[in-house]
Amino acid sequence: MKVVVTGAAGFIGSAVARLLVGELGVEVVVVDALTYAGNLASLAPIADRPGFRFVRADIRDRAAMDAVFTGEKPDAVMHLAAESHVDRSIDGPAAFIDTNMVGTYTLLEAARAYWSALPAEKKAAFRFHHVSTDEVYGALGPEGLFTETTPYQPNSPYSASKAASDHLVRAWHHTYGLPVVTTNCSNNYGPYHFPEKLIPLVILNCLDGKPLPVYGTGENVRDWLYVEDHARALWTVMTRGRLGETYNIGGEAERTNISVVRAICDIVDELVPATKPRRELITFVADRPGHDARYAMDITKISTELGWRPQETFESGLRRTVEWYLANRPWWEAIRAGTYRGERLGLGSEG
Repeated sequence: MKVVVTGAAGFIGSAVARLLVGELGVEVVVVDALTYAGNLASLAPIADRPGFRFVRADIRDRAAMDAVFTGEKPDAVMHLAAESHVDRSIDGPAAFIDTNMVGTYTLLEAARAYWSALPAEKKAAFRFHHVSTDEVYGALGPEGLFTETTPYQPNSPYSASKAASDHLVRAWHHTYGLPVVTTNCSNNYGPYHFPEKLIPLVILNCLDGKPLPVYGTGENVRDWLYVEDHARALWTVMTRGRLGETYNIGGEAERTNISVVRAICDIVDELVPATKPRRELITFVADRPGHDARYAMDITKISTELGWRPQETFESGLRRTVEWYLANRPWWEAIRAGTYRGERLGLGSEG
């Protein structure tokens, strides 16, 4: 089997590629434009494997996408390429509209042209897997969970652009018959996570003795999903999910942001003792504009239909994550020396 994985030099995409090539022996064609969050070092563990191929290309480039399909002749597409950081979407929404909406449209059209010309047997087996986010659903109150039938109510430029891409994928299935599956996931964390996101940023600031910024009061709640659990869930849906269906993926690990930060402080204190507790570095800062109060996923559908459940608890996954950053300084030091130095994003000053 040969699978095109878009955005596979990014955080979740690279985890998918490492799983497919490194553990499952699936042939993978990585398609990535290598924007600021794309990092070939995240693919280093599989770069020399015979089932790995890298194509530098932008999903907005129709000619490049056509060339990938006609040249590689994949059996499936796993579409993870996206602008993904809420704070960046507040500062500069145009890139999110362009990549997440126009890029998804372009990829869908290239996939449809390729799929339409396939022989009947290969046409029936082809899959287009669109990977999305829980943020399309908006915010939850203190109770309840997002289900696959929760109405969309995106509240940031990022989530609005992903909601639009979800609708495009649905429309291409119902209008043209393109065989699609869609997944919406909760907050991911784990190895190779770009340092602008909460968990890696806090880990690295702990190590550097820098302030640990927490938005507002820190009481915003997220459901945390270990990225390798997510990769396994994505492959499960890709290979066994029902066509045209959406599956929610979560870690069943709701935590307030402040509790996550404190847990990281305690693990770093244990593994790298300092003269004073890292919790003293916690600094409350102005909240993100339009900050959703709570997300949480109901994973009943994927669990009952496909038999997937997360293997990591939040405690075990967080410890593995901290240990990975301690053991892989060259990976994140290269990023901090170049594209991202830990500055505050998302104040909306440039939007």
